[in-house]
Amino acid sequence: MTDHSGSIEKIEPYIQTAKARKAENITAIDVAGLTSYTDIIIIITGTSARQVTSIAEHIHSTMKKQGKQPMGFEGIKEGHWALLDFGDVIIHVFDEETRNLYDIEGMWSDAPTIDLSRFSGGS
Repeated sequence: MTDHSGSIEKIEPYIQTAKARKAENITAIDVAGLTSYTDIIIIITGTSARQVTSIAEHIHSTMKKQGKQPMGFEGIKEGHWALLDFGDVIIHVFDEETRNLYDIEGMWSDAPTIDLSRFSGGS
């Protein structure tokens, strides 16, 4: 079993911030050994376009207050798929239909997932 304790510490602020907006079905994938553009991909589901926007905006503003400015962000206002790129962590916030359509987990099926059970509600 791979030790992801460093990864957990790295993603904890993002996970806690998403959970504060009632994010659902949070998955974190460790892609550090498989790609050069990021270490971790976090995938989050919102139950509506409004919630997708709320989660993404909350992550963006909270991380900015903590001195973590995203390198890029897209789709926040549309509410179907928001992308926040923090360099070593990339966050996708989807509505359920769009998440199923793009199947990011399926694209990275060879990458290990990070156990998020330590966060209340788990993944």
